[in-house]
Amino acid sequence: MENAVRKASVRGLFYPKECTKIKTYIREFNHTFDAMNIPHKIKSIIPRAVIVPHAGYIYSGFTANFAYRFLKQSKVKRIIVIGPSHRHHFKGISGSYYETYETPCAQLKIDSAYLFALAKQFDIGFEPKAHKKEHSTEVQFPFIQHYFPKTKVIELIYGDVSAKILANLITALLDNRDNAVVISSDLSHFHNLQEANALDRTCLKAVEKLDLTELEKGCKACGLIGIKAMILAAKHLRLSSKLLDYRTSADTSKDSNSVVGYMSAMFY
Repeated sequence: MENAVRKASVRGLFYPKECTKIKTYIREFNHTFDAMNIPHKIKSIIPRAVIVPHAGYIYSGFTANFAYRFLKQSKVKRIIVIGPSHRHHFKGISGSYYETYETPCAQLKIDSAYLFALAKQFDIGFEPKAHKKEHSTEVQFPFIQHYFPKTKVIELIYGDVSAKILANLITALLDNRDNAVVISSDLSHFHNLQEANALDRTCLKAVEKLDLTELEKGCKACGLIGIKAMILAAKHLRLSSKLLDYRTSADTSKDSNSVVGYMSAMFY
């Protein structure tokens, strides 16, 4: 049944088509990560949720992998990936009503029973066009397949929705210890490096301090609703936050005239 699979639609664009090349990327990211002098006290933190970027792996893969290295210590039964819709405008939240999620290495099982129960409680609809080519969520699944090959997944894409509604959903998800939440967002887009650093600093500070007022001072993240919702949920659940990595596309492209910012963070 073709409709039973959420196809990997941006493979070969944002990440490699071939499983072996994805494994090579992750091996290189981990080689750099393992060479870093991260104190054991921090390395042993097991997050309940993470914020990760969603650009091409060449630009933001290391930053995303940084968060997954912490998350992989978790023994969760399902991972819920939440990202903004880039190509299809709609109101509310859409869920991945498919049976499996395709990645170049293997398919992941979608926890349909859990999604149906969640949908009744939180009015989660289904917008097929939102899922068809959404990269913000899709680029996360090869990482999840690598670190959590047997764990069930759910993809949630949000359109026009309030941070409060999304925060209520995240809070309910994290009330259940079997769940981990992945929030997908890049930071500022297409400013020069100096401007990008200044704008992104407000996002980083807001996440670090769990401070919504700081977020309003100029954070231009494309997944701002998701970040805001995660901060609200973290405050409600009394979680701590820690920034993990920050860089921009200029670190790879060497073009500092028009850059995109990337951050990863964890909540525990």
